Amino acid sequence: MKLVFLDAKTIGSDIDLSPLSSFGDVEIYETTPENLTVERCKDADIVITNKVVIDKEVMDAVPSLKLVCVAATGMNNVDLQYAKERGIEVKNVAGYSTHSVVQHTFSMLFYLMEKLPYYDDFVKSKEWSRSGIFTCVDRPFCELRGKQWGIIGLGTIGKEVAKVAEAFGATVVYYSTSGKNEDPFYPRMELDTLLSTSHIVSIHAPLNEKTKDLLDFAKLQKLQSGTVLLNLGRGGIINEADLVKVMNDKEIYAGLDVTEREPLPEDSVLFDVVDAQRLLITPHIAWTSIEARKKLLEGIIANIAGFLKKHTI
Repeated sequence: MKLVFLDAKTIGSDIDLSPLSSFGDVEIYETTPENLTVERCKDADIVITNKVVIDKEVMDAVPSLKLVCVAATGMNNVDLQYAKERGIEVKNVAGYSTHSVVQHTFSMLFYLMEKLPYYDDFVKSKEWSRSGIFTCVDRPFCELRGKQWGIIGLGTIGKEVAKVAEAFGATVVYYSTSGKNEDPFYPRMELDTLLSTSHIVSIHAPLNEKTKDLLDFAKLQKLQSGTVLLNLGRGGIINEADLVKVMNDKEIYAGLDVTEREPLPEDSVLFDVVDAQRLLITPHIAWTSIEARKKLLEGIIANIAGFLKKHTI
């Protein structure tokens, strides 16, 4: 049996992939450009992919393909309908990164809320050394206790964020992007109300027809001055050009772990934010704790083992 991992670099060189060899011959590629996907999948029974697209063209060119393992939760890079028609199973891994994403959410929040870029530079530039005073209160910051935290997308990750926010003394409210989520523990708000009354707004929703450009200029304008906006969901939920316009006009702080295009283009409008210390961008790393990536591999292995238990290859 032949297994092919098309973009192993996304799971990290520090993760031991050798357990995959227990299933058969394994070919591992760090990355795979679109024009090499078919060639590298040739004769494969099982393909593992994080972001490499497996569409109709690939499936038709690889008649041996029986299982696609997505090294992620989202499966939008696989033509699921055509896979079903072809009898190709598609398995993802869910829940492996929840704690990692929650932790990164709060890392981004406190970095921005406590003005840490300014104070880090204040010390390293030796301004503190020359100040003649033991402290510095040039950039006041507030406590999370007593603030309203608005969550957009109260799913598994959103609920865990809510629990931690409450532990810090924040009040949690939420907006349901589907319009169907009714949670007994937290007040549900309309989006406009949530945006205009929350001190922190975090996004933990998928990108779909209901969430694309959900936060456009009109919505972003409703944020209070001083609000911290965090996107740990998907790029494209916040209109980036509109975000820059609002941030250059109002004191809004933004932490983005996801962007509309990844990697971020060198000519991205996000580089036009005038006060760069109010914008924190991380390269889609919220999910990538060592523990989460180990769980991801364990999930892939479990999916392959489960498939082979039901099928003979």
